[in-house]
Amino acid sequence: MSLQNILILIASALLIRIIFPGKHRQWVLLVASILAIYWLQPALPIRSMDFWLPTATVGLIFLSWGLTSSREQLHDPVNWLGAGLSLGTILLIGLTRFISLEGLLTPTRPPQFYLVLSTIFFISLSTFVLTRFSSLSPWRIWLGILVLLLVFIILKTPWLSYNASIGLRWIMSQDPALAKSTDLRWLGFSYVAFRLIHTLIDRLKGRLDEVMVGEYLVYTIFYPAVIAGPIDRLQRFRKDLHNPEPLSSGNMRQSGERLAVGLFRKFILADTLGLIAISETNVNQVQSAGWLWLMLIAYAFQIFLDFAGYSDIAIGSGILLGFRMPENFNNPYLKPNLTLFWNSWHMTLTQWIRGYFFFPITRHLRRKGNLPAPLIILITQMSTMLIIGLWHGITLNFVIWGAWHGLGLFIHNRWSAIVGPKVSTVSAGNPLLSLLFKVSGVCLTFLFVSLGWVWFALPTTGSALMTFTRLFGLGL
Repeated sequence: MSLQNILILIASALLIRIIFPGKHRQWVLLVASILAIYWLQPALPIRSMDFWLPTATVGLIFLSWGLTSSREQLHDPVNWLGAGLSLGTILLIGLTRFISLEGLLTPTRPPQFYLVLSTIFFISLSTFVLTRFSSLSPWRIWLGILVLLLVFIILKTPWLSYNASIGLRWIMSQDPALAKSTDLRWLGFSYVAFRLIHTLIDRLKGRLDEVMVGEYLVYTIFYPAVIAGPIDRLQRFRKDLHNPEPLSSGNMRQSGERLAVGLFRKFILADTLGLIAISETNVNQVQSAGWLWLMLIAYAFQIFLDFAGYSDIAIGSGILLGFRMPENFNNPYLKPNLTLFWNSWHMTLTQWIRGYFFFPITRHLRRKGNLPAPLIILITQMSTMLIIGLWHGITLNFVIWGAWHGLGLFIHNRWSAIVGPKVSTVSAGNPLLSLLFKVSGVCLTFLFVSLGWVWFALPTTGSALMTFTRLFGLGL
């Protein structure tokens, strides 16, 4: 997002809170969030795709809600109001085709209006059928999750996204030879998918009560957090939706501070560091190992300041709207070991992965009873970090980055179990030695994480390996 876009969204959050402080606030947030995902969706080289991808986001939300709702929900007028406002907003966006508003709500002109009407009818009919015959059937829920994961895999796998682009270009009567793997940049889909999967699983497990379709839509595409998180839980989000914090002077000050810090982190510090941070272009222009280390450290701080800055902006905007969203970062580079680093880095993502993957697979392996504890730890930590790596992209470099951290976490776990008690005994009663161990841990953790960013920042395994050799004075 550009600085201009963020400032407009911040101003809109303040206006919504001032003008609609009462019961109509939820409906205004619903319309505003739908408008935002169309407005923020970048222009794409495939015709009308900047309209169809946000529409697909809304459609997936409706279908997920239909999978988990009882037929009694069809008799609630509040659901009809929420559905009408949502689909009506899409209809109005489609009508801008006739009044030349390209760039105001959508980057390009919306598609033929009969196609928009047909899509709205399909979403409505499919949701009605799913809700009418819904029974929280496990196989239907898991089929819904499988569809979300399949879309995610297509978008995150370069070869699959390239072929999807070829197919869409053929449908749109465009030249397939111009297809690229980057043609399908679906705004916020990674975060939308995680929110939907969370609600599907929690409804199946009985951890989540039924929700209104309007609540579900606002939660999934809440515009301050739809692009870069944090990943909130619906159970917590609903409380703030219906009982927002008052717009007091204290909350205004907190919001202003978070927004100022976030804007400074993202647009001053992160964007400046991005000029010298490690990248495929920059590493090929450097002849010195010292400069490579400087670029690597610049990238380490750039990626933190970029993520943390966006989180600050989302949290600050949420406070303006009466929401207290969860924190996402807690000084991760000051942690003395890798476990504490991952407890402090992109915390809502790691908590989600723990809750829906790490803990279930750990319990499953322990129930088998025939695997040694260290092997269980290795399997669960490696698989968890591989999933986090693949969440960023299904490429070999992200797999290696995930394995890098998975192995690092396992080594730290074994070190803590075997050597940790002895270190604690040696440093007990000696503040200076304890401080030395802590500072050493912080430095080693930062070094390990920074070297791991080589796999994350560079697009190919070859360029990453070349950079590793040059960092240590080889191949220059």
